[in-house]
Amino acid sequence: MKFTLLIIILAGALSCQSQTTKTMKENQNNPLLCDPITGTCELPDAGTQDSSQFIMLNQKKPVKIIYYTDPICSSCWGIEPQLRKLKLEYGEYIEIDYRMGGLLPDWSYNSGGISKPSDVAHHWEEVSAYYEMPIDGGVWLEDPLASSYPPSIAVKAAQMQDKEKAVAFMRKLREYVFLEKKNITKWEVISAAAKAVGLNVEQLKKDYEDGDAKKLFEEDLAYGRQLGVRGFPSMYFSDSNDKRFLVYGFKPYEAFEDVIKQLVPEAKKKAIDTSTPLALFAHYPTLTAKEYSLLYSISVKEAQKTLEALVSENKLSKLVIKTGTLYQKK
Repeated sequence: MKFTLLIIILAGALSCQSQTTKTMKENQNNPLLCDPITGTCELPDAGTQDSSQFIMLNQKKPVKIIYYTDPICSSCWGIEPQLRKLKLEYGEYIEIDYRMGGLLPDWSYNSGGISKPSDVAHHWEEVSAYYEMPIDGGVWLEDPLASSYPPSIAVKAAQMQDKEKAVAFMRKLREYVFLEKKNITKWEVISAAAKAVGLNVEQLKKDYEDGDAKKLFEEDLAYGRQLGVRGFPSMYFSDSNDKRFLVYGFKPYEAFEDVIKQLVPEAKKKAIDTSTPLALFAHYPTLTAKEYSLLYSISVKEAQKTLEALVSENKLSKLVIKTGTLYQKK
């Protein structure tokens, strides 16, 4: 079988990274350190990417995307605008398989200038400026996470119920940790996110605790090792003819769109409904100014002006943090 793999790399792009500069490469990898120079997000002891391990699954749509991510990966939060636009414009051509990669097993390392949770706080807020996505690092000072495994297992439990609601669930977890400084390893926070998106909380708790969701998470980790997943976001695109592309790290929207066009040359993007200022909230209940600007093809400044006007008209509510704002339809 012939395998093809294209790794799209953008100089100066930004994503979560565990080893940044040449100097840091001398240290052990640190999964919470992000760097605008290399545009990569690497895991400790990551191997070489191996496309021969890519498993072809039954595809209902022309393009299959295996997306390796993590609930606390700031670069995955950073590509939310691009991913949301891709779904709206090319949703009829793509199906996404969300896989959990295990960004933070625990704190049993010391590298890259980050050896304890409090070291992450300021770093996250610096990253926020690059993505233009609001992030408050205060959770690492006030109620730090010991691991990203519990929320990852919770996402797998949510997928057992409803894959679409699981996507909304992970989004809610990210809003909690990045904006509201909530410790998403705690069951009361996990259950609140589940309730907010309409999941069966009792069933989620059962699947979360009895080992079924953990087994699925372990399978994700094992498959990630086979693929040689080095970090997040890692998005593996494939078509039914076994043509493959890997988009690794934070990239502009055009990088994702280009892959779709290469896999499906005849693909025609669907026009996004921008007929009214509130139209997009029918698809996504919460939006940042960056997301709104990309989806409406306007500047972030214009997006902020429009969104604030909608707040003044009592059509939106907002959550304001020091690095930005999250808007929600009332």
